[in-house]
Amino acid sequence: MSRETLRQTFGEDAELYDRVRPTYPPRLYDDLAALLGKPKRPRVLEIGCGTGQATKPMLKRGWSVKAVELSPELSRVARANLPELEVITAPFESWPLPAEKFDLVLAATAFHWVDPEVRVPKSADALRPGGLLAIVSTHHIAGGSEQLWIDVQGCYDRFTEDAQQGGLQPADAVPKDSAEIDASGRFGPVVFHRYEWEQTYTTAEYLDLLSSYSGHRALTSQRRDGLYGCVSALINAAGGSITKRYLTELSAANQLNQPLASS
Repeated sequence: MSRETLRQTFGEDAELYDRVRPTYPPRLYDDLAALLGKPKRPRVLEIGCGTGQATKPMLKRGWSVKAVELSPELSRVARANLPELEVITAPFESWPLPAEKFDLVLAATAFHWVDPEVRVPKSADALRPGGLLAIVSTHHIAGGSEQLWIDVQGCYDRFTEDAQQGGLQPADAVPKDSAEIDASGRFGPVVFHRYEWEQTYTTAEYLDLLSSYSGHRALTSQRRDGLYGCVSALINAAGGSITKRYLTELSAANQLNQPLASS
């Protein structure tokens, strides 16, 4: 299924998405503030704000945030959650950039949904000279209920064509990838900050979380019901809860004052 089709699935149940999607470690915002340096009230453009999981901590710090969100349903919930937030409902790719320039362009678990031909150069165009592009990504890594994760893999083998949950790596095996930003010629060196953390879910909470993932929503109802039945039986047999280990990665780079000339 195409990226364009999958990215449309998140708005199918915006309230569920708002309720179950995890937020981000507080240290991430401390590191962002340190990278931003001088601005007292940074001007932020957020790409794909969802329902505001990454937005709320920035607003609480007094940052000025403008958000572009593809989904009308997610935009609606974001506005209800954060009345002070300006949300533009539009694809980032076709949204006309405003005349104002931003100190920070941030995408939290959203950058990979944007057209690769557009996302880095348009982010650079939105920034003031020296402004910061920050990309937050989430990785599911080894840890938590380790044996249970091995057992759950069998459910994916049975009910899906792509075993998305298997083969979890330790955090240090997840590569730090700056190739796309480096190749653009629009930014300086990429810096990385990483945060490992865990969250425990009941069976029902975990099934709700799965229902917020695009790949799970795209399954046929028969496959999804089979998968969820299999996963829930395993979690219930293990005591009714499962602990998931996450790696949140912040990769950030400052815009160069001038784009490099084409060769």
